[in-house]
Amino acid sequence: MAVQVEEFNVKPEVLLLEQLLDEVRSGRLRVPRFQRPYVWRPDQMLDLFDSIERGYPIGSLLVWETSLQLPSLDQVAGIDIPPAPDGSIAYLLDGHQRLSTLFGALIHRPEPSTGSRDRHWWIYRMLGTTDPRELRFQHSGRSAPPANLLPMQAVLRTMDFLTYARRLARDPSTADDCDALVDEAEQFAQRIKSYKIPVVRLLGGDLPHAVEAFSRVNSGGRQISPDQMVSALTYRAETEETLTDRITAIRESIGDSGFGDIGSEPVFQTIVAVTGEDDVQGARWTALADRMSGDLDGIVKQAEIALHRAVRFLRYEVGVPLAWLVPYPQQIMLLAVFFHHQPDPDGAQLRALVRWFWSTSWSTVFVGGNGFQVRRALHYMRAFATDRAHLNLQGLYAQPLPDRFDTEDGRVRAFLLWELGHFGHRYGLDGEPIELIELLARSGPAAYRRIVTGVPSASSVANRIIMPTPPGVSVREALLDLPPRRLRTVVVSHAIPPVALARLVADDRNEFIQERTATLAGLEREFIQEIGAELAWELGRENGTIDT
Repeated sequence: MAVQVEEFNVKPEVLLLEQLLDEVRSGRLRVPRFQRPYVWRPDQMLDLFDSIERGYPIGSLLVWETSLQLPSLDQVAGIDIPPAPDGSIAYLLDGHQRLSTLFGALIHRPEPSTGSRDRHWWIYRMLGTTDPRELRFQHSGRSAPPANLLPMQAVLRTMDFLTYARRLARDPSTADDCDALVDEAEQFAQRIKSYKIPVVRLLGGDLPHAVEAFSRVNSGGRQISPDQMVSALTYRAETEETLTDRITAIRESIGDSGFGDIGSEPVFQTIVAVTGEDDVQGARWTALADRMSGDLDGIVKQAEIALHRAVRFLRYEVGVPLAWLVPYPQQIMLLAVFFHHQPDPDGAQLRALVRWFWSTSWSTVFVGGNGFQVRRALHYMRAFATDRAHLNLQGLYAQPLPDRFDTEDGRVRAFLLWELGHFGHRYGLDGEPIELIELLARSGPAAYRRIVTGVPSASSVANRIIMPTPPGVSVREALLDLPPRRLRTVVVSHAIPPVALARLVADDRNEFIQERTATLAGLEREFIQEIGAELAWELGRENGTIDT
């Protein structure tokens, strides 16, 4: 007998901010567990309150009201939420980051200790400033911040607000201006209390109806991500773990291996590819979820095993020490697909995969996540893994050394990866080897310091080296302060040739960068030829894309 699905309707409404928070505090508005975790940075939290004070819209929230029971979070922003009451429940589908920020900063909570991880929920509004450039909202790491900082958690509670007003009157730094500061605080509190947020409420229907509606709504400037959608669609009441939980667990297990976080995208796309789907970026998610529902545990387990094999290959065959250095996330997914179909490759296959990795890293094939290119690469990788074809590298044109140091650029990451392997032993100012991987794992791209400044070409990738220096001392100053013999040893280990060093000593900054650029570009080209990727360079030359 078919299950009767209640009628599906859409109800737009506008709620006061305080009403919205009351729904969360009562447990009636809940965050489903398939939502992504809270990830906002402190500056994003402050920007949200700045927008509210100025009366700017912060986007609508999308909620689904239903009598169905979904696994939901028992805490929001670290604050306990009571169990859902009887009757219909509203589940937040879009707006988790915004609502958690508002709830965490405005709802009363015990004062944390100095340095506590909960201190980021304590946001303050600065009173008494007339400079529009002054940052009105800020965090404070101190348990007793200055008296003119109004805690946001005192805004909605009358007793807390009165306590703060008495503090203004007692504190010597604010006592003389107490009346004006209290007036300013009251006006600000009224703006918060009267702020209205549009809410799109989906009534009735089933989970696929709600997710389909979510996929068509672009509130907050974005649509639901595919992994969230499939996680929701594959939810089953009999299991505690959602697909989002499983993806997080895989990321954590890979991160624990020392490789770092690979992100949710390649994990989700690997799971999709394991099902046999060709379009891992734009599949018909509802149909895919139906196929996955019967064996979600088995599919996820196969994807996890394949991803761990891909990561081992990257670390020990290619020499990629950390996840953030992988040029394109699609490479992780495609390698995982290979190891899913071919868990025990021979030496020739491994060498072909290494060549494929570098050739795709130097080219633009995965720039922007081109859907057609990814589908074609997936087709070739499956055929290669099942001995039906060789890896096809035709049309992969190697690009020249980038002009700018931008680690969001996959070609820059490819360069850094090559340089890391080619100059594996580098010396610091003390003449001792630098622990490169440890430093890169701790500092990320910030480990790469500019050598010279003050010239247009200072943003070049050839103007960066991994070189810790004392506070306030530039890399150039630190290098030139070394004894001559140690200076030569250090700069050679960082691929600074003698002619470039001479330019650095003479303070010919542009010429220094040009000399080092020429040296690095030549060495990188030799490496490309050595591993057997001449085809990519030749094709690039013929098409005018390679700087010879």
